[in-house]
Amino acid sequence: MNRFGRMLTPLLALLVCGAATAQAQSSYPDRPVKIIVPIGPGGSYDLVGRQLADALSKRMGQAFVLENKPGAGTVVGTQAAATAEPDGYTLVVGGLSNMAFNSALYSKLGYDPRKDFVPVALIYKFGYVMVARKDLPHARLPDIVAAAKANPGSISVATAGVGTGQHLVAAAFMKAAGVKFQEIPYKGSPPAFTDLLAGRIDLFFDSNSAGLPYVQSGQAKGIAVLSSKRSPLAPDVPTMSEAGVSGLDVDSWLGIFAPAKTPPETIAKLRREIRATLPELKERFEKSGGEVWDLADDKLDAFVASEYENWTRLIREAGIRLD
Repeated sequence: MNRFGRMLTPLLALLVCGAATAQAQSSYPDRPVKIIVPIGPGGSYDLVGRQLADALSKRMGQAFVLENKPGAGTVVGTQAAATAEPDGYTLVVGGLSNMAFNSALYSKLGYDPRKDFVPVALIYKFGYVMVARKDLPHARLPDIVAAAKANPGSISVATAGVGTGQHLVAAAFMKAAGVKFQEIPYKGSPPAFTDLLAGRIDLFFDSNSAGLPYVQSGQAKGIAVLSSKRSPLAPDVPTMSEAGVSGLDVDSWLGIFAPAKTPPETIAKLRREIRATLPELKERFEKSGGEVWDLADDKLDAFVASEYENWTRLIREAGIRLD
């Protein structure tokens, strides 16, 4: 083989390889895609994963299959996604718990949300509400804050378990308001609501979809929502800022994340297709008490990084650990 042939051979091989890669990316997905939900069936993570998987399957002509993989909160499923092949065929539902909270809650976490994942799309947002037992003497937020400051620990607040969103939102409130409640941990929201409705605890922070129905039925008092605007589910319940505690606009969010090093072309295609499903998902998400959220692609990395930093700092300052 002459010198020109020897030079041409690797060039041709490179072109063939590039063409094959481009063809594989353009045909993505050509086999089922797995979406890991790092909790059991039910709840917001499962809702988002299930609804999106159904919409993408119809739109892209390929099965998007949900796999519930609970364990250690959201750690087991998220770690499985972090170590998966970065080819676009394994995705994970990500939110505050597995992409922000866990790094501060565990001293040895088997994944790094900053290095092991790339955000594909953030599509669902929901708020929290502070509810009180219906016979609590303090009917307004300023009264609750004043009573807690006058007698620290005299007012009880339920949490749905150490390190849960409900626990950390309560911690964020206590820091913002400068108060100390007596914290009562429960194994999930249902038993916490049972005791709240029975008058055995004073306060609970939970998602709008879980808490506001009790306010609407008159079984509990709605004190304030932790968001920048009032919820259409209970327009008479003020925001925290309106009620006198500023700096506490807390929106929880969920979206889809892919393992780091997933091809950019695959990420871009997923983003286009997910965005196209949002009109279909809007009504379903609103019925669940949340809303569709279409965060621009160029803001994803900065937003997720800021949420990680803010919540990691709060958790560490509060001294909350799970190991």
